[in-house]
Amino acid sequence: MDLKELIEISRFYGRGNDFVIAGGGNTSVKDGQSLVIKSSGAALRDITEQGFVELSRAAVRAIMTRAYSDDPFTRESAIKADLMACRTSPDKAGRPSVETSLHEMIGFRFVVHTHPGAVNALTCAARGEQACRELFGDAALWVPYTDPGYRLAQLVEKSLAAYRAAHAGDPHLVFMQNHGLVVSADTIAEIHSLTDDVMRKITNRFTASLPHEERPVAENVTRIVPGLRMLLSDDNGVKVLVVRNSSLIEHFLEPENRKSVALPFMPDNIVYCKSAPLFLDQADDAEALLQAFPQALAAYRKKWGYAPKILLVPGLGVVAAEDTKRSADTCLDVFDDLMKVSFHAESFGGPRFLSPENIQFIDSWEVENYRRSINKGTAAHRRVEGRIGIVTGAAQGFGKGIAEGLFREGANIVIADLNAEAGRALERDLNAVAGTNRALFVSADVTSPVSLEGLARECVKAFGGVDLLISNAGVLKAGSLEEMTPESFEFVTRVNYNGYFLCVKQLSPVMKLQRRFRPAWMADIIQINSKSGLEGSNKNFAYAGGKFGGIGLTQSFALELVEFGIKVNAICPGNFFEGPLWADPEKGLFVQYLHAGKVPGAKTVDEVRHFYESKVPMGRGCRVEDVLKAILYIVEQEYETGQAVPVTGGQVMLA
Repeated sequence: MDLKELIEISRFYGRGNDFVIAGGGNTSVKDGQSLVIKSSGAALRDITEQGFVELSRAAVRAIMTRAYSDDPFTRESAIKADLMACRTSPDKAGRPSVETSLHEMIGFRFVVHTHPGAVNALTCAARGEQACRELFGDAALWVPYTDPGYRLAQLVEKSLAAYRAAHAGDPHLVFMQNHGLVVSADTIAEIHSLTDDVMRKITNRFTASLPHEERPVAENVTRIVPGLRMLLSDDNGVKVLVVRNSSLIEHFLEPENRKSVALPFMPDNIVYCKSAPLFLDQADDAEALLQAFPQALAAYRKKWGYAPKILLVPGLGVVAAEDTKRSADTCLDVFDDLMKVSFHAESFGGPRFLSPENIQFIDSWEVENYRRSINKGTAAHRRVEGRIGIVTGAAQGFGKGIAEGLFREGANIVIADLNAEAGRALERDLNAVAGTNRALFVSADVTSPVSLEGLARECVKAFGGVDLLISNAGVLKAGSLEEMTPESFEFVTRVNYNGYFLCVKQLSPVMKLQRRFRPAWMADIIQINSKSGLEGSNKNFAYAGGKFGGIGLTQSFALELVEFGIKVNAICPGNFFEGPLWADPEKGLFVQYLHAGKVPGAKTVDEVRHFYESKVPMGRGCRVEDVLKAILYIVEQEYETGQAVPVTGGQVMLA
């Protein structure tokens, strides 16, 4: 069967969050013998042929004639096995969607099931059925809510039979209460036309414009969220927290509006956000909030049987707590959709939530837990999996290589740099190959306390805390005493020495707060120093002096911060000859040293390079992977702090 059209329409409705979120929704195409449907867990936005599974239509129809257990979990397990047996190629991967029977019942060639927020404002509203009749008349079939899976298939079959008896054909539109929209037709052009008509008619009935402006997150986010992160973590691991705020969020944070987002509307809400959010009240007083939170958390656990995934905090916004950055972002996307549905449901009589029984079924259903696990991804057990790291000066050179290496090992990375173009390019490149972790560029000046305060806020807003600070940003201006100006000396010192101090001053409080609420948790501060911090450097005293001072800071910070579970160490790399610091043809150190006469008799840049390579017993310059191994060692070991670890190829040997 040619799947080009199915892939085309699937990707069309899968892009963005307007029609589906978190890999939801379903599409299918059929001919006389076979039905091809999206497999469970696949995402429409970038689906390929491998994301679909082909089944025998006759075998699928036979499922609807069988008797199954009244116990919902026994029944759904048996149906899952029967659907797997319907595959035309059992040896191929792919789990048939639980909605396969629904797609088989409808006579049209293409079936597209989505969950548009605008449509769900109607399907999840108290007067949704009445509004559906007013807007679409006999052109649409309304299906009351029932548990998804076999029960829903039975109800759809019964409803379709009644519709056919009255109208001598299948409906192009099926509105499923608290569940979504099914559009069916024989061509994709018809699918688009029908969908556009549905969206236009429903949105024209909205009585208010949706608040949509992004709002700033409160400045005290760094004094609240890292503590919440640790209080919400458990023996299974430390959470990632993500904070968002907007005018829509602020609307539902008002006491009179909270009840409108207090429970779920649809299965996806439960799958990704669990059954209910937890409301908190003391965001203006960080200490009071953190003191009150354990009691509120215990009460929530007692009621629902697990910790919340969504916190609503007036003055702060919405906070999602999840195992990975990817799943936390998905959680927020789904809750944002829930708020939009609730807001526009007022146009159709107000919101209609799922019942406690409906919620319990979805929360326990294996199929939905399978979808949840697919979204979370499989933990790769990489060396810094899930940790939150900041790398200063990460847009190029050693810093870029360190950021890339830590990202490959599973860390969430904040790229802190003044070079916005290069920083954003690295962010894009890393996220293009991301698994469950993410990268974020933040413009940051390590010499500015205000800029670094903003860096801390952005990191906590995006990830919930800081576990690893790599103080890498640095500059070098070589020259003799006669050549070095006071301005150049002060500039090098301000970046290399003062910048390290300011980074630690602004970011260590986040680490301290985490340790306060999780005493076993350890964090790391690592300065990327230099071999010039271990021995003097001829005609390079501004750089060497700052690096010597950096080791003094490292040792002193280590003594002060050890009681807070923060290890502070320095790595002293040898010369990174391949990087722009050395090799840039206009500003690199090879050029500078040639002009400064640091290598007697050298006439060319190549001669300068050979001179410095010959000084290394290992015969080459230091590379990013050498430094990365040292970083990972420092993070993994728990019994060393205040050290300056040489990575010099033997050029500098400690006594």
